[in-house]
Amino acid sequence: MKRTPLYQAHVDAGARMVEFAGYEMPVQYPMGVKKEHLWTRSSAGLFDVSHMGQVILRGENVKQELEALLPVDVIGLGLNQQRYGVFTTANGGISDDLMFTNWGDEEIYMVVNAACKEQDVAHLTNNLPTTSVEVVDRALVALQGPKAREAAAKLLPELKALVFMQSTKVMWNDVELWVSCSGYTGEDGYEISVPNENATAFCQALLALEEVEWIGLGARDSLRLEAGLCLYGHDLDQSTTPVEASITWAIQKVRRAEGERAGNFVGADVVLQHFSEGVSRKRVGFLVEGKAPVREGVDIVTESGDLAGSVTSGGFAPSLEKPIVMGYVQTDKLEQPLFASLRGKLIPLTPAKMPFFPSRYFRG
Repeated sequence: MKRTPLYQAHVDAGARMVEFAGYEMPVQYPMGVKKEHLWTRSSAGLFDVSHMGQVILRGENVKQELEALLPVDVIGLGLNQQRYGVFTTANGGISDDLMFTNWGDEEIYMVVNAACKEQDVAHLTNNLPTTSVEVVDRALVALQGPKAREAAAKLLPELKALVFMQSTKVMWNDVELWVSCSGYTGEDGYEISVPNENATAFCQALLALEEVEWIGLGARDSLRLEAGLCLYGHDLDQSTTPVEASITWAIQKVRRAEGERAGNFVGADVVLQHFSEGVSRKRVGFLVEGKAPVREGVDIVTESGDLAGSVTSGGFAPSLEKPIVMGYVQTDKLEQPLFASLRGKLIPLTPAKMPFFPSRYFRG
């Protein structure tokens, strides 16, 4: 298994390490998953996400060429602005989701999922004819929570004014950091790319602040689930289109039918047809009656036991003190009572808007 530059820091902090996407990663620390989750909701949590892929694209036509692979507005993205995107397949499915930032007329910085980074780099290399693709070997950490902004400002005062989905480059102890105001928890905060050799010292400086504690993958998953955010390979995959996944907000009007640059991305015919004609299933959220968590793979059924869909992410939501699930349900069954079929019992599901817990992004 691979190790991130922060591996020893996690071991020294008492983390329980597990395999994730080919890496040894911290799933929890002595505080425990529930307390780590609630700490992030009330203070500032520090996450190691160095397993993610960091890529820099360079070329005169980088934006036009990338827009042919993503169903989102690349060309219109402002300088130092970040945007969420997905790679689509010929059948309209999703091969990965990602974040990308406009670093200038000829440069884009991108962060892709750990499990997909090799295929993503190959996809970019093979389909961007005049653009260079550089994989960057740097650590990546996320500082998340209502006190993340005040904590970060103690080390990097320039970050105080950064708003959601903005990015910047700043210096810390003569080291260049790449910072975006974004994350995967629904909270205010930052993702920060740090040279490998400086990652431990930077994290120690953050952890010296009383607001900041290490947070593991266990709480990262429950936080993103409360925030209604998808996990690739679970809530998104190559059999699911963006419309089925209920992420149509990510496809700007300029790329939709009648838009100025409509279509002209991989799988556009299928995705735009789903926009216009609707879909037979879609991703939705539910509160679960009782205290028993309902996990991925559990069937969602009607009162008569007819299969209506399945759970793709589920678990106990510490902020709500109840179990929640996301899953795909046939659209013609959404208006009737639905249940999780759990070990022969039918557990009532109450439809819930996502995010389950209010997002608190800083928009200035």
